[in-house]
Amino acid sequence: MSSHKSSLSSSFHNGSSGGLSTTGGGGGGGGQSQSSTSTSNKMRIRAFPATMDEKYVNVIWSMLKNAIQEIQKKNNSGLSFEELYRNAYTMVLNKHGEKLYSGLKEVVTEHLINKVRKDVLDSLNNNFLSSLNQAWNDHQTAMVMIRDILMYMDRVYVQSFGVEPVYNLGLRLFRDTVVRYPLIKDHLRNTLLDMVNKERRGELTDRSAIKNACQMLMTLGIESRTVYYQDFEEPFLQQSAEFYRLESQNFLAENSASVYIRKCDERIREESERANHYLDKSTESRIVKVLENELITAHMKTIVEMENSGVYHMLKHDKHHDLNCMYKLFNRVDHGLDTIADCMSGYLREQGKNLVQQDEHESAKSSTTTNTTATATSSTTNATKTSEESQQQQNQQQKNPINFIQSLLDLKERFDYFLHVSFNDDKLFKKRINSDFEYFVNLNQRVPEYLSLFIDDKLKKGVKGLSEQEIDLVLDKSMVLFRYLQEKDVFERYYKQHLAKRLLLNKSLSDDSEKNMITKLKTECGCQFTSKLEGMFKDMTLSNSMMDEFKNSLQQNNSSLADLCGLDLFCRVLTTGFWPTQQTILPKCNLPLNARNAFDTFKRFYLSKHSGRQLTLQPGLGSADLNALFYTNQQQQQQTQTRKHILQVSTYQMVILMLFSSKERWTYEEIRQETDIPDKELMRAVQSLAMAKPTQRVLCKEPKQREILASDVFVVNDGFTSKLFRVKIGTVSANGPKAGGETDPERLETRMKVDDDRKHEIEAAIVRIMKARKKMQHNLLVTEVTNQLRPRFLPSPVIIKKRIESLIEREYLARTTDDMKMYTYVA
Repeated sequence: MSSHKSSLSSSFHNGSSGGLSTTGGGGGGGGQSQSSTSTSNKMRIRAFPATMDEKYVNVIWSMLKNAIQEIQKKNNSGLSFEELYRNAYTMVLNKHGEKLYSGLKEVVTEHLINKVRKDVLDSLNNNFLSSLNQAWNDHQTAMVMIRDILMYMDRVYVQSFGVEPVYNLGLRLFRDTVVRYPLIKDHLRNTLLDMVNKERRGELTDRSAIKNACQMLMTLGIESRTVYYQDFEEPFLQQSAEFYRLESQNFLAENSASVYIRKCDERIREESERANHYLDKSTESRIVKVLENELITAHMKTIVEMENSGVYHMLKHDKHHDLNCMYKLFNRVDHGLDTIADCMSGYLREQGKNLVQQDEHESAKSSTTTNTTATATSSTTNATKTSEESQQQQNQQQKNPINFIQSLLDLKERFDYFLHVSFNDDKLFKKRINSDFEYFVNLNQRVPEYLSLFIDDKLKKGVKGLSEQEIDLVLDKSMVLFRYLQEKDVFERYYKQHLAKRLLLNKSLSDDSEKNMITKLKTECGCQFTSKLEGMFKDMTLSNSMMDEFKNSLQQNNSSLADLCGLDLFCRVLTTGFWPTQQTILPKCNLPLNARNAFDTFKRFYLSKHSGRQLTLQPGLGSADLNALFYTNQQQQQQTQTRKHILQVSTYQMVILMLFSSKERWTYEEIRQETDIPDKELMRAVQSLAMAKPTQRVLCKEPKQREILASDVFVVNDGFTSKLFRVKIGTVSANGPKAGGETDPERLETRMKVDDDRKHEIEAAIVRIMKARKKMQHNLLVTEVTNQLRPRFLPSPVIIKKRIESLIEREYLARTTDDMKMYTYVA
């Protein structure tokens, strides 16, 4: 085809110069020859006849018609394209362009109907696409030659009268008379669709034939894809939708979700490659959209909820790759990711609620067991078994909060891995995971306490196998759960209690780790949240300095042993307000004389340094090391033998044990009157000394029964033995903080204290807002108060309303006369 174009362009050059001739020249060629031999003759433009008679026009047209027919028959080798161009030029120049244009249309139409269409119809059942493609290529080649001959008509007549260019006319005639002839049109469509379906079923097809047919349809659209769309693409998309609708239903019924997802992905890639290879490229997005609708959108709920293979199954069995394939596939369609996220959220909430309910069930069971143990009156079970059971319960209760928080952290880590690997860190899934954790973490009111216990466990001494970097990582994970808490003020109260015990009992693993945790809390909640925690550390530092000064003062006065009565005293001065106190009224306790004198010595020293301050002893937070001598039973050996141990005890235990230096036998009632220790603390201390495990049982109780009565007698256990020289006496308190969690009454007491603190915080927030706004409507005020306090806790609108009423009664606020729901600030 290109060779014809090049030969025609050269002949056009000669033809255009053929209009130039010398005087007396007979023809275009003769004029050119004569001018080369006689340069003296002048050149002039030869004038065509002023008018052309009808006969001459018909002769010229007859020549052109014959030439066009020969071109269509592929007999163009003997034609003079120069002469043909000149003849067409002559007709157009002499206003016979319409005759030339209409004649061309008739000749082309006649050839297409009588020859081309007939040949194509004869090949319907034998090499149809090949015959049609051959006819199309021949027609294109012929129209290119015809267009070149009639180029002057294209330039002048076509543009002047606004008719179709020659080449486009040929395309339209081929489209209307051949391609869109009903039999050919239907057969072409059906043939193409059948070939595509065969390839979908895995059969081999002639891809080049399909490609040529699609390109033909696109070209016949003449700068439009209408022909391609109407004759092929539209029925192709409809048939594809039906094909994949049936295939998806059958495949879903027979295969798992993961297999179906891989099949969908494979089908989409196949159709995309097919469209790029032999369909028009614009079809790719349309056919892919059809597949997305039929394979994915129509079955989204079915796929994700498929039993034993859907999203629940994938999450349960950690099918990260399958989930990632589903994510990529569903990301193609609208609301696809929402469908996966909804299913994931349901599974996550179910797992979280199971953890919470399991903890509540175990806590209730543990509480029931404890109450049964405490109220039992059977005298057949000895005290040893009772103490061992109690110790086991304490250990189990201590593990429950730790295991519960660790389970939450494991669940969070597991879903963070899903988020990164399976869901490509998608913001939608990240938001859902955070929302779900916030939901079920706050279903259990004990989570703030448990989280504080978990951190307390990690920051205590004795945790083996964890480096500072690993502890820091655990604290970072704990902070993730902390962010989900709605009652951060409850966590703060418990954290203060646990931190105080770690600091005062010297159980803190390292100051760096403690301060690191406080820094994390400060970054999350601000300075106000951690101001008291930082104050506790400050007190510890000042106390160390104060004790150094105290000891230096005693050494300078040479009276250290005398003033301290032989005791090695260490005091920590705690600032009121920084440290948590369990009782509003400090408990009384009659210290031994030498301990009381030593404390008075320090008290005088401290007040001399800080006049105007009050210093009060806190016996419940202290500890002591006692040198104890145990004598061998004299009935077995004539010579008395002693065993020496250092007993590490609490202050209350120390007070009780010191009584036995002056008297061998004490009843419970005598101990209570002599020590003046509160009943609750006295019971805990006596149980820990007389009813603990054998390696810590310093006292003996008579009679040996579970309950402790006022008449029960206690004596020193002369048979006490231990492999350790330094023996630590634990506290078998009933579910106290040392055992891992508070009892229900203690938890209720803590909740009441939190509620009291919240009242003040709510009122302070109301006053701050009203002072700034001066005037505010009720609902807006409640919303603003809620937003301000949300970082610490979520206040109830009912409680906020009660605090507003209280402020109105105390004349901080007032209602307006015209609107009772409008408040004003009273300066």
